[in-house]
Amino acid sequence: MRTIGVLTSGGDAPGMNAAIRAVVRTGIANGLRVMGIQRGYSGLMNGEIFEMTRSSVSDIIQRGGTILKSARSAEFRTPEGRKKAYNVLKVFGIEGLVVIGGDGSFTGAKLLSDEWDIKTVGIPGTIDNDLAYTDYTIGFDTAVNTVLDAINKLRDTSTSHERVSVVEVMGRHCGDIALYAGLAGGAESIIIPEEDYNFDELCKTIIEGKVKGKLHNLILLAEGIGGAEELAKKIEEVTGIESRATVLGHIQRGGSPTAFDRILASRLGARAVELLLEGKSKRVVGIRDNKIVDFDITEALEMEKRRDDHRKLYELSKILGY
Repeated sequence: MRTIGVLTSGGDAPGMNAAIRAVVRTGIANGLRVMGIQRGYSGLMNGEIFEMTRSSVSDIIQRGGTILKSARSAEFRTPEGRKKAYNVLKVFGIEGLVVIGGDGSFTGAKLLSDEWDIKTVGIPGTIDNDLAYTDYTIGFDTAVNTVLDAINKLRDTSTSHERVSVVEVMGRHCGDIALYAGLAGGAESIIIPEEDYNFDELCKTIIEGKVKGKLHNLILLAEGIGGAEELAKKIEEVTGIESRATVLGHIQRGGSPTAFDRILASRLGARAVELLLEGKSKRVVGIRDNKIVDFDITEALEMEKRRDDHRKLYELSKILGY
């Protein structure tokens, strides 16, 4: 293998730049040419490709977002689109492709390898932490800390007005951002798609806390459950306690990555290149029990979350919340 490419696809995540940096510098250190592909699979089909050097990735490890930019592509989901992408890879002499993104990006990488002679390795870059094969995805830790900073500030104003504050965070069908940020921030209640909750019990707990002299209530809500505005309105109607909703939105995707995300991205980026040099394909890299691991893409996407660890954290949050 002489030439590899790297792209970022789907939603951006803090730490993607650190992963790009690791791929480029590890590749060059092993005698490879590394081509940067802009705007994900869309840019790949359009030939938005340039050679990267060590200096191309200077001074980016601390930056959020992705210098290669990201995009979603409906065309790439078609066999015709993937054929077009392969033809572009062939023109540029790219024999191996590193894809940084989430489950949709990994599925695209697998299909490209299945249909054409191109080796692919995926790196998990998504703030949602919704890839079960890895304990953590790049960007998750930074997103949790962004939420934590926000709820620390919200607690101040909620206490001053003796309010209930409902904070909606990202996560689609995965409640990890809400769970980890809620536990770290001392939230009274955490509502996530993986665990059932009872609205009446929630209101009862809020009222009992008020009677005992509690000055505020902080509720973390994963977006996959519903809207914060609606929940806050219902809580105020039932309890009579002023309730306010805050939707943090895309602020969770931005910002300088934490040390954890920078180190994780660096380790995963280097390992992705090593796998290509070993002739491996259709693999994804991740971390389990602080060890870098790799799995077949199909196997990785079909895995389920390790429920025991998740449940323990959720139960701990309930014990500590009140």
